[in-house]
Amino acid sequence: MALQLYNTFSGQKEPFQPLVDDRVRMYVCGPTVYNRVHIGNARPVVVFDTLYRLLKQNFSDVIYARNITDIDDKIMKAARDNGEEIGALSARFAEAYFEDMAALNNLEPDVIPYATQHLPEMIDMIERLLEKGHAYAAEGHVLFAVDSMADYGKLSKRSLDDMLAGARVEVAPYKKYAGDFVLWKPSKDDEPGWDSPWGRGRPGWHLECSAMIKKHLGETIDIHGGGRDLTFPHHENERAQSCCANGVDFVRYWMHNGYVNIEGEKMSKSLGNFRMVNDLLKQYPGEVLRFALLSAHYRSELNFSADLLDQAWRSLDSLYGALRETEAVPAAEVDLGSSAFMAALEDDLNTPIAISELHQIAKDLNKAEAGDKARLKGLLLRAGEMLGILQQDPEAWFQQVRGGESISAEEIEQLIAERAQSKKDKNYARSDEIREELKSKGVVLEDSREGTKWRRE
Repeated sequence: MALQLYNTFSGQKEPFQPLVDDRVRMYVCGPTVYNRVHIGNARPVVVFDTLYRLLKQNFSDVIYARNITDIDDKIMKAARDNGEEIGALSARFAEAYFEDMAALNNLEPDVIPYATQHLPEMIDMIERLLEKGHAYAAEGHVLFAVDSMADYGKLSKRSLDDMLAGARVEVAPYKKYAGDFVLWKPSKDDEPGWDSPWGRGRPGWHLECSAMIKKHLGETIDIHGGGRDLTFPHHENERAQSCCANGVDFVRYWMHNGYVNIEGEKMSKSLGNFRMVNDLLKQYPGEVLRFALLSAHYRSELNFSADLLDQAWRSLDSLYGALRETEAVPAAEVDLGSSAFMAALEDDLNTPIAISELHQIAKDLNKAEAGDKARLKGLLLRAGEMLGILQQDPEAWFQQVRGGESISAEEIEQLIAERAQSKKDKNYARSDEIREELKSKGVVLEDSREGTKWRRE
């Protein structure tokens, strides 16, 4: 099956055909680094990391870029509130972001552009827009004139009239039209700024991505991704700037993931229900968080809850259990090309179906004859790799601490050794006592001819 992707621009699934055969250029909007990221920020990273893995399977030349916005009014405010230099704050939270995303088994993008390193490219794009009559300077600002673009609003399915009618904020006096957006704005003496033909200032948020995309991926890219909340105004405005400045189509396939709800409610500051990734990682392995994020189709809303995470953990236990039982079996090299698992991923990244196929492979592995175990194990591991899971040693998976305080691995091994000696001494009461003691602490013993294994539950 050829890869099919849902294109937000057309509103339907389409066969994926890159601009240049066997070459893919993909850009995903990264974070504005003024705080730790929440689980909603993690969803697009996991979704498009999975797509990146799939693209690398199907195409030989794939470049994936995900930016860092390190200049923004939110960063400036956070730095003032903390009494911290803006560059130090943004660098600290960028590093924290990388750590959190690595903990969720995400591959590092090929290109990680920082906004502050691309000011010449931004200024150049503004000058091109001014020359072509798509922008104007006013009171130290430069603004994009939205009515200069015939199909502005086409990505988000909004008309200029509707946008004006829906406006609820006071329109700045320097704007010719309420919907015009900032390309460049002046900076106060105590604010970060760069010299430009329009005075000392800083770029608008939308402009940053357009300039970085052009420099690193070209004027036209194959895929642009991000959360649904970015469709308007951010991606609409990116499209306007880039199409008008470059005179060519900007993005062939726009992709947007759905929102993350918390316990059935939309995640919002007013409700105070943000779930920060680093806090969740203190309670759950990153692989569990990743599995939970992939459990729903990327375009649908995801109800994130403790029940979802516990279910994800149990599912991974089941899959790792199949690998643990075949620990002595070497995995065969396999091709996923014609598998039902791959067909699910190639159908607009249908991860729920792909996960069900993964469970079927594990079920088949558990029941397989000796001669077929190597192939099925190879299939399970390769499919798991495509989803960014099942790459740990199964023993390590089952022995990791679950929840809060827990008995250490060393203490468990000591009790197992004492239990083995109690059996030799025919002190079965003590042997049973140790088993129950460990069980009460969330440790299950599994006896076999090869000895005693243990896992946490």
